[in-house]
Amino acid sequence: MTATIHRLGRDQAPSLEPMMALVAEDMNSVNAVILDRMQSRIPLIPELAGHLIAGGGKRMRPMLTLASARLLDYSGTRHHKLSAAVEFIHTATLLHDDVVDGSGLRRGRKTANIIWGNSASVLVGDFLFSRSFELMVEDGSLKVLKILSNASAVIAEGEVNQLTAQRRIDTDEEQYLEIIGAKTAALFAAACRIAAVVAERDEKQEQALDAYGRNLGIAFQLVDDALDYESDGATMGKDAGDDFRDGKVTLPVILAYARGSADDRAFWKAAISGHRISDEDLTHATGLLRSTGAIADTLARARHYGQRAIDALGMFGNGKAKAALIEAVEFAIARAY
Repeated sequence: MTATIHRLGRDQAPSLEPMMALVAEDMNSVNAVILDRMQSRIPLIPELAGHLIAGGGKRMRPMLTLASARLLDYSGTRHHKLSAAVEFIHTATLLHDDVVDGSGLRRGRKTANIIWGNSASVLVGDFLFSRSFELMVEDGSLKVLKILSNASAVIAEGEVNQLTAQRRIDTDEEQYLEIIGAKTAALFAAACRIAAVVAERDEKQEQALDAYGRNLGIAFQLVDDALDYESDGATMGKDAGDDFRDGKVTLPVILAYARGSADDRAFWKAAISGHRISDEDLTHATGLLRSTGAIADTLARARHYGQRAIDALGMFGNGKAKAALIEAVEFAIARAY
């Protein structure tokens, strides 16, 4: 599979290991900031925040900030606090998402809303958002503040857009791409772009890193949406079929509905409206997704956006940082195989 996206002859599966090794020292500094800034005199806040922050996440978004800074040969330390701000924004949105979706599992563990309740999860999410803005203000760059605050607003818009599209089988591919471009790709893009700001690079390099992050984010979400039907809870770290039961109209469903027979379309209408959500219905849905090629075509689109992400790095010189950023794209796609 990986040969179709970038290069031939890889002996082993793509991994995030090169990027993790590249930024390991910087990541220690970021983790120290995260640990420090999630503290509060209200014990529930660090307890609940720590449950998610320490819950085995890959820290992909802050790593992208650090790796992008390394790509640009930035030698300062401003990106440490900003990477922590990126992770706090991401964590806050996860806490809020799990409440909205009523999720029971996150990264293979019980979600915070199941353990502490919805109210506490929402409020601690608000706390982490506030901490992220404190870190941005401390950095002192209005441009960084503008990029990250805009991304935060766009993420919220994406989540509301998704909510309005929920249980609506007439959601089209354009709206779907708009949703994932906002709720997932916007933070990937901002995380990469701010590295160019702190490294004082020109607008062209800023835009290139923005394009890399944005296309990677779209590819990442497309794979996630395919895996919701093809994977299991142990692999995904969440309940398999969550999107199906929640009535989320993702690209696999959009394609299968468009290609289905009258009976198939009637099934999808009933399923997305919440009337056909048993395990047997999920099995039937997965069968339809496979027979119509909807899963395969969703992953083909993911490879397309992955290649666009790699192409966006074309202006930068070769080296460990560029190779690690390319392999991060390959890893995002390879999760489906």
